[in-house]
Amino acid sequence: MSAIIEVQSLTKQYAGRTAVEGLTFSIEAGQCVGFLGPNGAGKSTTMRILAGYLPPSSGSATVNGYDVFRQSVMARRSLGYMPENAPLYTDMRVKEYLHFRGSLKGLGGKILRKRTGEAMEACALTDSRRKIIGTLSKGFRQRVALADALINRPPLLILDEPTNGLDPVQIRHVRELLASLRPTSTILLSTHILGEVEHACDRVLLIHLGKLRADDSPRNLVSHLRAATDVHVELQGTGSLEEELSKITGVRKITENKADGPWKRFTLRVEARADIRTAISDLALQKKWHIRELHRELPSLEDVFVEMTSSDI
Repeated sequence: MSAIIEVQSLTKQYAGRTAVEGLTFSIEAGQCVGFLGPNGAGKSTTMRILAGYLPPSSGSATVNGYDVFRQSVMARRSLGYMPENAPLYTDMRVKEYLHFRGSLKGLGGKILRKRTGEAMEACALTDSRRKIIGTLSKGFRQRVALADALINRPPLLILDEPTNGLDPVQIRHVRELLASLRPTSTILLSTHILGEVEHACDRVLLIHLGKLRADDSPRNLVSHLRAATDVHVELQGTGSLEEELSKITGVRKITENKADGPWKRFTLRVEARADIRTAISDLALQKKWHIRELHRELPSLEDVFVEMTSSDI
């Protein structure tokens, strides 16, 4: 595979602060990459630089082999950009607006009409094609902005919070749409819905305070998490169950939950990457306890996000 995005030592400074500092990464064609970070981390600034809206203070970035600053027009032809708050023309009708935007991107004639129809169908806008954009809900405006990004079938999509303002059904539709675009399109996706990243993305780029903190697959990031995890167990037996469970190596803390008749429920906070389920089973066998439930609550990408952005290291 060839890299469709190449970023080297990218820095963007504003008066009195640095928004992005020394970012270096590449994205291969056909990948779907989640771009994560807390508010103010530099995600939108980086996306605007890649989309040609902002010049970098230093460093370089290329899209499809074109320098985003020196060859801005050619770079922009290779991408579809959906900003978080898309500046739509609210006095235009949906079909009229998309037709206009397609013409700005070099489409014309039958191809323009065909692509406009395809974009509306893909984003479930066909029934709203004659509506004035200003009368649409925020969720439908997001669909219009996404259709705009898709209309010229670019090899790269840069999407900044594409599901912002959408209801759960609409979010599922966007997820299915993004899945259908692969592998012909490369997607750089910024979102606060971390579950979407775990389901849809091959890689995660996590930035904090303008610096790259992680670049790996969601699975690998979770597996290397340093945070503690929870094990839930429901037992029936005699003796001091909590005291015996606390003796298991790796247990930090035990919380007794609401009982269900003779069954006692516990949540055990254990050291990172420790799996004590076998130890609990062996102890229950030794003490002649009955087990009705035993499962480990695996860490999530949200846990990775919190751990990596909770300090200023």
